[in-house]
Amino acid sequence: MKYIRQFGIICGVTCMGEILKYLLPLPIPGSIYGLGLMLLFLSLKVIKIESVREVGEFLIEIMPVMFIPAGVGLITAWGKLKTMLVPVGIITVVTTFLVMIVTGKVTEMMLKQKEKKQTEKMQTGEKEEQDGSGDL
Repeated sequence: MKYIRQFGIICGVTCMGEILKYLLPLPIPGSIYGLGLMLLFLSLKVIKIESVREVGEFLIEIMPVMFIPAGVGLITAWGKLKTMLVPVGIITVVTTFLVMIVTGKVTEMMLKQKEKKQTEKMQTGEKEEQDGSGDL
């Protein structure tokens, strides 16, 4: 019963994403809205992670099976895709490197900010000790 409830919560949020797709005039798939809503609900603790953990882990474990229909679709459409193989390959390689570079730079920037905050916090703590405000 617990798993049915967890799956129902995930399906409910996914349905809310599909409804948003029809209500908002943006070219965004309903699944993306659903993921955003799930992230929002988990962040705001509207939904507790324990409420969806086991079914979420199960869905991640069986994810490779979900790609079988997409693979079959590629095989059946191979005749049409052959002519676009080189451009799609180039686009895939270029965008992969761009994503890697941007991710690295953002991570680097975030680490520098964290280090700066820690340094400022340590300096503030040292000043308090020197002022004697840390003594009782």
